[in-house]
Amino acid sequence: MDNIELFERVGLAIAIGAAVGVERHWRERDEPAGARTAGIRTFTMIGMLGGIAGLIERSLAPTSVYPGIVTIGFLIAVTVVMTLFELREAIAEESFSATSVITAILTFGLGVLAVTGDMVLASAAGAALVTLLASREFLHGAIRRLQWVELRSAVILLAMTFVLLPIIPAEPVGPFGGISPRSLVLLVITLASISFAGYIAVRLLGTSRGDVVAGGIGGLVSSTGTTVAFARRSRQGADPTSLAAGAISAGALSLLRTAFLIGTLAVSLLPGLLLPIGVGAVLMLAYAFFLSSRQPSMDDGHSPANPFELPAIARMAALLAAVAFLARAATLYFGDAGLIAASALSALADVDATTVTVAGMLPALDPKLAARAIGVGVLVNMVVKAIYAAIFGSRGFAVHLWMATLLSVSAGLTADWLQDAV
Repeated sequence: MDNIELFERVGLAIAIGAAVGVERHWRERDEPAGARTAGIRTFTMIGMLGGIAGLIERSLAPTSVYPGIVTIGFLIAVTVVMTLFELREAIAEESFSATSVITAILTFGLGVLAVTGDMVLASAAGAALVTLLASREFLHGAIRRLQWVELRSAVILLAMTFVLLPIIPAEPVGPFGGISPRSLVLLVITLASISFAGYIAVRLLGTSRGDVVAGGIGGLVSSTGTTVAFARRSRQGADPTSLAAGAISAGALSLLRTAFLIGTLAVSLLPGLLLPIGVGAVLMLAYAFFLSSRQPSMDDGHSPANPFELPAIARMAALLAAVAFLARAATLYFGDAGLIAASALSALADVDATTVTVAGMLPALDPKLAARAIGVGVLVNMVVKAIYAAIFGSRGFAVHLWMATLLSVSAGLTADWLQDAV
């Protein structure tokens, strides 16, 4: 390692300390001199100290009998000094917090890593540390606002991802080629995580920001469910125009979500489907914002159901498995027409199952047939949501849903035709 790289590494260690120090100093910027334990200068020096410790370790490595002894010694010294001063400050202010001590330890450790290890990892971890420190108010507010049911759902997500998923067999089981249980669970985690992110956004932002925002985020949870819920509210006397804007934005976000799943699970199909789906989503968003601009939204505090509860997970897994078997069986017995019919039937509830199933049948499935099956699923799901709006909603609500659907479908089909013609 030449001197230039050593300077770069020590410079990174100092920069990490300075970045942390800026955040720490800014938080206590109104305190008089001598009233804070550590600010920009102290944390910059802690980062530098970590870099120097790493340099000493590197120079002593060929002859050292106890590798790491220098780093451990410096770390103990930093920890003891920061703990003593933080203790005095806590007693004076009658507060309890170990954040600054842990931050100092992490800053020192990242300084050592910058010199002795991967610089990219050190810089990324430093950025993550500063982001975490700067997000204190947001995180505390989120914890206060969220309920135990949401936190429990997050625990379920972590358990499914890191405990359950590794031990589930990957070999396909069942008829018609079978389904891999591990792949099924992974898809359930992926879809439910997207939905859960939208749900948490609604809980944190609140539906008071408008039905367009709430409906759009609800589209990440379930555009079909959001449309039915908004339709029922419109029949109960709520503003149909505002609710229609929310339901249309839910449909637009559902289209974007479908495009994301295609790009993730079946990227080979994305070039043929991105333009019609994208055009349809843009038109629906434009229509939704046009409606919302005409009058303010009327919020009654409704928010979508938590999508990561155990019953929701079980239903999602059952739907994915059922649609997968149905599509494979229909393809085997009825050929291309069977797959199209299965896609249309599954889209009566949700288009995700169709997208996931068709993507899972690649590359054995013909790409044109796969794209057609997903397209039919998207089309049927859009039309059926307009039908649900007419059944469960008020007349004004249904009219707007049908107009947005017809505009979006027409534009999407036109874009698909032009794309094929070119």
